[in-house]
Amino acid sequence: MKLGITLRNMGEQSTPDLMADCARAAEDAGLESLWITDHIAIPPDDAEGSGGRYLDILTTLAWLAGVTSRISLGSGVLILPYRSKLPTAKQIATVQELSKGRLILGVGVGWMDAEFKALGIDRKDRGRVTDEILQFLIDCFEADEMELNGQEFLFKPRPRRPKILIGGGPPHALERAVKYGDGWFPMARSPDEIAASIEKYDELCDESGQDRGQVTALVPFAVSNDAEAKALIDSYDRVGVDRVICAVGYDDLAGYKASVAKIERLLNAF
Repeated sequence: MKLGITLRNMGEQSTPDLMADCARAAEDAGLESLWITDHIAIPPDDAEGSGGRYLDILTTLAWLAGVTSRISLGSGVLILPYRSKLPTAKQIATVQELSKGRLILGVGVGWMDAEFKALGIDRKDRGRVTDEILQFLIDCFEADEMELNGQEFLFKPRPRRPKILIGGGPPHALERAVKYGDGWFPMARSPDEIAASIEKYDELCDESGQDRGQVTALVPFAVSNDAEAKALIDSYDRVGVDRVICAVGYDDLAGYKASVAKIERLLNAF
């Protein structure tokens, strides 16, 4: 079981000093991965918990690559239809290059109507656009020479393609994960909530002859002691989850380190 942790790139906790200190604490503890989220246009009436302050996800991942050296860095998740395909592919390749291959690319189709409206994008097209960008990304990482809109160009740097995890729920996310991804990336309040979908995902992989990859679950990490923490992770392990991302809440570095310490003790239990 791989264990990662979230990092707040939003709200009062998204200051450079606190984010850097938290990221280093997670890395020093030996956690496998660090994950941030993606919002770009929070409406005033939906800003509770963040105040509408969100740091750009890809810029922040590049910055985190500079303040850490070993821990994997994950997008949880990058909303693809918010973005044009070529600049996004370039940014992803740049983060992967500068992090020396530490990027894990979680992607999704998005859900917030207000953000699609602010961007002037038809929300109904988000599935089709996501698939187009995914295919373009995969193609970019397979060849130095690309063509778009009738124009040939060089796609460099071209590091090893990051693993692509497809976020979202069944059935569409499962089908997309089989076709384009290296694994499925659900949010889960409990193991029972995703157990049947994991079985379906495994069936789809078998039918298509595709490698299952990994199931990564974003999980609320609201535990009061080590026994509860281990029982929680064990329960996800039993239903076929390969990586748990512990979603933690905190106000300051001390609060973050307390959660990191619980997860570090879990690492020793596996």
